[in-house]
Amino acid sequence: MWRWLSEDAIRPWNYRSWIFPRDPQFKEKAGPILDLYEGRFEGQLLEPGDFVVCADEKPSIQARARKHPTLPAIPGDGQKVEHEYERMGALCYLAAWDARRAKIFDRCAPKDGIEPFDQLVEQFMAVEPYSKAQRVFVIVDNGSAHRGKRSIDRLQGAWPNLILVHTPIHASWLNQAEIYFSIVQRKVLQPNDFANLDALEQRLLAFGAHYEQIAKPFEWKFTRRDLDQLLKQLDDPAEQPLRLRAA
Repeated sequence: MWRWLSEDAIRPWNYRSWIFPRDPQFKEKAGPILDLYEGRFEGQLLEPGDFVVCADEKPSIQARARKHPTLPAIPGDGQKVEHEYERMGALCYLAAWDARRAKIFDRCAPKDGIEPFDQLVEQFMAVEPYSKAQRVFVIVDNGSAHRGKRSIDRLQGAWPNLILVHTPIHASWLNQAEIYFSIVQRKVLQPNDFANLDALEQRLLAFGAHYEQIAKPFEWKFTRRDLDQLLKQLDDPAEQPLRLRAA
C-alpha cells in the first residue's frame, strides 16, 4: 500500500486546514487590506507620510513551571523538558507591527480588553513619526476590544490621523501581526518553561526588542488578484480543487 501511494504521489496523512469565507462582505473588507500591503489605498499610492500598522493580542499565555529543570541540548541529543508542570498563571501579550518599517511595539497585560489594547495603540500613536503622520492605517481583526463601529469611533476619536481597518470575520490571517505571533510561539513559547509570570513577560519583551533589530518587512505574497481568483474558484466548482496561496 505504501508503495502504491508513493508511486501516485498521494499522501493522505498530509492535510492543510482552511476556513470558508463567512463574511458576506469578505471581498470588500479584504481587498483594501491587501492593497495596503501593496502600498495603495483607494486606488492611490501611499505617500511617505502614511503608515500601515497591524495590531492584535495573544491572550491566555500560560507560565508553566516544570517540576524538574529543563536539560539543555547536547551534541547528538535534543533538549529535554519535564512533562509535569505547575501552572503559574497567564497573561496577554499585545503587539503592533509596522508592516512597512518592520518595527514592533509590544506590551503585556493581565488579560485582554479595551484598556490594554488602547494602551498599545497609544504606545505608537503618541510618538513620532505616527503622532505627526498624515495617516496611520491600523489593521485589526474583530476581537472584542476592537470590534465594530464603536471601536472606530473610540480610536479615531482619540487619534484623528488613525484609520481603523477591520479584517473580514474569521480572517485574522489577513493581519500580519499573526505572522509575528507565530514567530513568538516558535521562538519564545516552545517549550513553555517559565518559573512565573514575571519571567514570561521579561522573555516576551526581550524577544520583541531583539527581533526588531533583525526584522525585515514580511514578504506578503497574497494580493487582491489572488483573492479574486480564490473567490472565483469558490463560486465555480469546476475551478476546484482550491489552491490557497497565502503569505
